[in-house]
Amino acid sequence: MDSPEKVVKTEETLDKALEHLKFGFFNICLIITSGFILANVILETFGISFVLPVSQCELHWTMEERSVLSSISVIGIIISSHLWGYLADTKGRKTIILPTLLLGFLFEFLTSFSNSFWVFFVFKLFNGICVSGSSATIYAYLGEFHTSKHRDRAIMIASTIFGFGTILMSILAWIFINQEWSFYIPGIGITYKPWRLYLIACGLPGLICGLVLFGFPESPKYLLSVGKEEEALEILKYIYEKNTKQSRDTFPVSKLLKENVEEVIPETGSFCSKLGKSVWNQTAPLFNKQYVLLTALICFLQFIIFSTANGMYMWFPDILNSVMEYNKENPDNSTYICEIYKEKIGKVFAGSHHGTACVEKFEISTYIYSIYVEVGYILGFAAISGLIRLVHKKYIIVFVLLVTGTCGIITVLVKHSITANILYIIMLTCALAENLLGTAAVELYPTKLRAMSVCISLMFGRLGCVFGTFYIGAMLKNYCNESFYACGGSLILAGLLAFCIPRQKEEKVDEKIEA
Repeated sequence: MDSPEKVVKTEETLDKALEHLKFGFFNICLIITSGFILANVILETFGISFVLPVSQCELHWTMEERSVLSSISVIGIIISSHLWGYLADTKGRKTIILPTLLLGFLFEFLTSFSNSFWVFFVFKLFNGICVSGSSATIYAYLGEFHTSKHRDRAIMIASTIFGFGTILMSILAWIFINQEWSFYIPGIGITYKPWRLYLIACGLPGLICGLVLFGFPESPKYLLSVGKEEEALEILKYIYEKNTKQSRDTFPVSKLLKENVEEVIPETGSFCSKLGKSVWNQTAPLFNKQYVLLTALICFLQFIIFSTANGMYMWFPDILNSVMEYNKENPDNSTYICEIYKEKIGKVFAGSHHGTACVEKFEISTYIYSIYVEVGYILGFAAISGLIRLVHKKYIIVFVLLVTGTCGIITVLVKHSITANILYIIMLTCALAENLLGTAAVELYPTKLRAMSVCISLMFGRLGCVFGTFYIGAMLKNYCNESFYACGGSLILAGLLAFCIPRQKEEKVDEKIEA
């Protein structure tokens, strides 16, 4: 159909068609939504780090139970990672992200009514399974609406917004946990305290993003890969209209070509057999001769980064609050951060069954320093978003890991506790490298393997998170110094290995590979 301007219609590949969409309102809304979906992962997974210390006296956790509950959401993410990767690649990106966001909030809501270790355990496990569906798939979903020119920046801007969102975790904890109200619920025999309402607040971004996502379309690249060319084209016209404010009839593409887009062929058999076969077919190519070294490298780096960034962060409020309490009680004295924590944690576990030495509120400075961590993430993501077009991402990863690893080692060598806190915060910003590795997984693999490659790399990262949480939880009480040495040293090793990350070869990104 000719427009008043006599637009010439052409047949083009999806990547070329995306260039006609421009960067506009739709992209901005998608990036903001994706950023808060990523923030929701942090809130629902790591908000528990503020909950466990203040629920100690009510539910009488042991150190082992705290370690388990700290990582149970991550375990849920790990055990469902392959399933969601399969479903995202075969059923659609949005089809997975939307319902898992809504169900994740439901289980977080139920967690707030837990009255025992096992009830808490089960609800947080299912919450983690739901979080897994959105956390890895969102990278592929966001990336597939952008050209290679804008993809890296879109993901990094979403990560910057994710940084703003994670500030909510500390702010919400500050708002809710330090309140002093409580009331008894006789039917389930619990005293509802502020920390329980805080859990619900942590789940709200997931609920909101799930509702907002109803207004977004499915990934056009996915639709094209399953043979739905017309639907993919209509989505591109819709985005074109939103971004350019012009009629969709003026969109200069009449047909999408399947060049460089691998087709997903439906399989026969039962769901379990199709799942098993598809998981194998999509996972095995990641470890063939062409990709095995890349896959192994990215998985190992994610394991190291997650084990330190997330493992140490899970204990950050507890360690920091111990230091802040010590400084308040001993304003004229200063000592090593590990000596303070070992003394404080011993008193807490010895006194929790007798109503003494309980922590039911955090020092205000604990919240402030926690916000500093998130501000560090924001500044880091903002800087990387500007640098990523000037400096290859692997050099940024190397710099981040070497600097944060060095700070981790120095943390326990400094006797001034405030300086040690700052170094601790810098060490935690090694998480900046997680998202950069996520972009590498998106661009270094073909379309058919992208969601699965991200899921696999994040699965190894989350294995590192579980390992780090258990390892640090077991070591901190008696081997605090060694924990920091191990984390700092592993980050330095990861930084050196990051030199091996290859550059993207544009002409090979979407080529067909053999299983």
